[in-house]
Amino acid sequence: MSEQNAGHIARHVAHHVNGVRNWLIGLPRLLPGLLPFGTGRRLVLPGRLREAIARQQENSEILIGWIQLGVVVTFAVLYTLAPKTFHPDVMFEPVPLVLGVYAVFTLLRLVLAHRRALPGWLLYVSILADMALLMAAIWSFHLQYQQPPSFYLKAPTLLYVFIFIALRALRFEARFVLLAGAAAALGWLGLVGYATLSRPDDTMITRNYVEYLTSNSVLLGAEFDKIISIAMVTVILGLAILRARGLLVRAVVEGQAARDLSRFFAPEVAAKITGTEHQIRAGEGEVREAAILTLDLRGFTALSTALPARQVLALLADYQARVVPVIQAHGGSIDKFLGDGIMATFGAALPTGRHAADALRAVTAIMATIDGWNAERLAAGQSPIRVGAAVSAGPVLFGAVGDETRLEYTVIGEAVNLAAKLEKHTKAEGVRALSTRMALELAEQQGYRPVQQHRVLAACVVEGIAGPLDLVVLAE
Repeated sequence: MSEQNAGHIARHVAHHVNGVRNWLIGLPRLLPGLLPFGTGRRLVLPGRLREAIARQQENSEILIGWIQLGVVVTFAVLYTLAPKTFHPDVMFEPVPLVLGVYAVFTLLRLVLAHRRALPGWLLYVSILADMALLMAAIWSFHLQYQQPPSFYLKAPTLLYVFIFIALRALRFEARFVLLAGAAAALGWLGLVGYATLSRPDDTMITRNYVEYLTSNSVLLGAEFDKIISIAMVTVILGLAILRARGLLVRAVVEGQAARDLSRFFAPEVAAKITGTEHQIRAGEGEVREAAILTLDLRGFTALSTALPARQVLALLADYQARVVPVIQAHGGSIDKFLGDGIMATFGAALPTGRHAADALRAVTAIMATIDGWNAERLAAGQSPIRVGAAVSAGPVLFGAVGDETRLEYTVIGEAVNLAAKLEKHTKAEGVRALSTRMALELAEQQGYRPVQQHRVLAACVVEGIAGPLDLVVLAE
């Protein structure tokens, strides 16, 4: 072959190399423009959300490491079991060497991933190592089988590049997929260039497709088709990852928001807010059969003026930390904190059919908890704490109140007002906890069995309530 033809081929290959290189370099700027409006916009996330996403990425690297190890084992088994077509006396077998080096590198990477100590630069090195070892193995085939360099261009081993590119899709960062695709495309271009230029006297180039398939001839169009396929797979995966990363960020943000909501709302209410299929509006609600429990810390106002603010808040936090879990353990939802008071609902946020029974059981458990707390306080030389409680039951309206700028889920109804007035009436009766007789009877129908017989207060006059009520003393 003449030097003029060899130079023409070299310029032809170099032109395609530069074209693919420039196209891949421009992909990071191109991809965001192909996404739907807003998904390419960079979000500024709080540090805790960035840490949550980073943990997800670290888990992805562990998964990638295990898959790489699985690939190594699979290749080794296939190579061991597959019949060898080269001469048994061949002096050079590169595949075991490549697999050995790759296995050591993969194990090191996997250990670092499990220790959460995988440096960022090693991720790039890992991608380049994947492609370099694969291309080196493919290049060595012509030496192993004692054929011209064009021989390795027919190796189906090239298909493994798609495995290594797809591996990078497990991490929600398109740059790693783009790097893998670019390394694979440029690596194969290098192999094509070597195969056509290493023997100036015979480039093996043909335009006959049959000759290409049945000999060691090189069909440049077929080789560039492979490169285009690698590039297109890279672009498609890059787009998919950019879109998936947007979903990941939104999922992390919404998941964190749901956890935050659970701290400010009852879990049932938070689930309703995050799980609703339409925007919640003020005035929306449902009528539910529910029980209302109100609690009040006796003498807290006087106590708050006698103690430093820090001690007052510590006492209130201690009280709520003891009482709230008891309410929740019996199926109650905290509707609101009213200073030192607590309002809880049973069966409003989540209907159960045993709301009255749950509420009365909760009162019994709360009083036992307060008794235990007072024993601790007395042992520490502190004054005991007294808590008043009241339960009522009946239909309530459970829904959203407020305006479009601030909404609140709450309960409205006669049972709510009655529970608040009964809690104040405990002071007049000199008892710790009261309920209506109707609430007790309903609770017994729902399976409630008191530990001891409750005292009945017949025809009681409660301030703010028209007409006498039959009440039950739940705790003296």
